[in-house]
Amino acid sequence: MLFPISALRRLLAGLVLGLGCIALAPAMADSATPAPAAVASRIGKAVEAWTGGRYQVESVNLTPVKGLYEVRIFNDLFYVDEAARHIMIEGELIDMQSSRNITRDRLDEILAIDFSSLPFDLALKQVVGNGSRRIALFEDPNCGYCRKLRADLARLDDVTIYTFVYPILAADSETKARKAWCAPDRVKAWVDLMMTGTVPRNEGACDTPIARIRDLGMELGITATPTIFFASGRRLQGYAPPDAFGKLLAENSSVVKR
Repeated sequence: MLFPISALRRLLAGLVLGLGCIALAPAMADSATPAPAAVASRIGKAVEAWTGGRYQVESVNLTPVKGLYEVRIFNDLFYVDEAARHIMIEGELIDMQSSRNITRDRLDEILAIDFSSLPFDLALKQVVGNGSRRIALFEDPNCGYCRKLRADLARLDDVTIYTFVYPILAADSETKARKAWCAPDRVKAWVDLMMTGTVPRNEGACDTPIARIRDLGMELGITATPTIFFASGRRLQGYAPPDAFGKLLAENSSVVKR
């Protein structure tokens, strides 16, 4: 699964773009205790390799927690274990060898649902092949990562996609969603909207389940799109690249049809 490195991305943006004004504070003495040279070297090399060489580790220091080391990159601090395998970024634990977000995976398990309890009558149903692998997808028409996911889904075989129209991102999200729902072929209209940005030419004045879907999303704690539920009930929030998504789909699919 993709891991969030927003702190590193902010750092990169600051270094490359030079955005914003920086107030220079008086230099202060660094009271940190350096890690043993061998440990610091191992951790530094592992972190720099994990970032693809984009960042240089400035220091590796001891922390009050045995076996956990402070890693400084520019003005950001991260925490890495002595084996130089796991890194803590903004409260999320990442396995640097597999790039697996352990925290996110655990939360996905905790936030799993009973897939069969979803109100499928509110969803757009799209069947590809025998439809044996089922997912429920919450999408906003203005969601860029939803569009990337749609392009990936178009390459899948034997899948049933239940799409819950979930316009929460922009002022015109609901307008676009209503127009797609009110089209003669709403499934095609929605897929076209997500794949090409084509908004159907109608008034969007028909009855839609959008309000009920929004209530459902609130009950399920969905605050971002795309959010995907697999047949096992496993939740995936955000975009995952094709290989990672395909693995999750295989691991969490059911042959039971609805």
